Amino acid sequence: MDTKILIGADMVPTKSNYAEFIKGNVEALVGEAMCELLHEMDFTIFNLEVPLTDIISPLQKCGPNLQALSKTINGIKKLNPYFFTLANNHILDQRVQGLKATMENLNRENIKYAGAGNNLKEASKPFIFEKNGIKIGIYCCAEREFSIATENKAGANPFDPLVSLDHIKLLKKDVDYVIVLYHGGKEHYRYPSPNLQKICRRIVDSGADLVVCQHSHCIGCYEDWETGKIIYGQGNFLFDDSDSEFWKTSLLIEIIFKSKNDFSIKYIPIVKVGSGIRLAENEKKEEIINGFEDRSKSIIESTFIETEYSKFAQQHINAYLRTGMPHNTSLLNRVFNKLSKGTWFERRITKDQKLALCNYLECEAHRELFLQGLKESLCELPKKSPLNKF
Repeated sequence: MDTKILIGADMVPTKSNYAEFIKGNVEALVGEAMCELLHEMDFTIFNLEVPLTDIISPLQKCGPNLQALSKTINGIKKLNPYFFTLANNHILDQRVQGLKATMENLNRENIKYAGAGNNLKEASKPFIFEKNGIKIGIYCCAEREFSIATENKAGANPFDPLVSLDHIKLLKKDVDYVIVLYHGGKEHYRYPSPNLQKICRRIVDSGADLVVCQHSHCIGCYEDWETGKIIYGQGNFLFDDSDSEFWKTSLLIEIIFKSKNDFSIKYIPIVKVGSGIRLAENEKKEEIINGFEDRSKSIIESTFIETEYSKFAQQHINAYLRTGMPHNTSLLNRVFNKLSKGTWFERRITKDQKLALCNYLECEAHRELFLQGLKESLCELPKKSPLNKF
């Protein structure tokens, strides 16, 4: 007997579809065909990228603070989720109370989860399930933003190469098949960065059979590496927050096991329709799959990833510089800095700018893009540019 697993990406009830979630009107959200598909599966896996809480207590951070009412669990449970990863950059958006409320809501509905907890030890625990004699393990981790757990603080499990790779090796010893859900990479970029590719390959080398990168909000590409498969972005599942072209299409990933060593993976395209989603059909379905396949062929070329990423970095460096470095070193500013005993520059940077700098330096995806963008901009500087003095 086949064992079927379906992996979807980000699920976030938003104000545009709160009413349908609260009423549990899931056919209005995803359509009849999608409902049937979700209930055909033995296991369904999603990323719950929002705290389910009725208390607003926004975390001091860079970026939006998400929140969904606890009552939206009515619609969530009717979508038949078996498991949620909570390892993402929004699970602490309403501070620790938001995470605890989320876990309580999921526990009450008997929906399994991993990737976050009351401390780092809890957050880093994998989830293991079994069907038809096949034992499957899921390891959930996220890049370092404002949601990360520590030894004494609740939050999401961070990817730490000094620790996480060992966790994956140990998990592989206990199960037949390992899925790693990695929340990272740069939003709205359809290819892996050079560093992300290295990380995902090391994850496969450590025992993962399938690595799924979520967070980019767009369909990316895939790579077969050694004995594993890496998917660099599958888009969202149900998250009505943008009408950008990146958010209009997504993929579901179906894994079909015939036995422990006999399995296949197929991709099911979906499209955004209003504040909901539907299974893609006919020409649109073919277009989505063809684009996914074409991008996957491109990254095989030896210099493609580095070249594309350099272009992407050049497009974003000015935004990083504007946000985090608003002052200049003119004579007047240096005089004011001396008169203020060295505090002038710091006082001119707002709290939001400091939070942005923290995010750029701590988050792996932002740090890599920021540094690459700086390097590209240095290459373009004219010889007499005043910036060449530094």
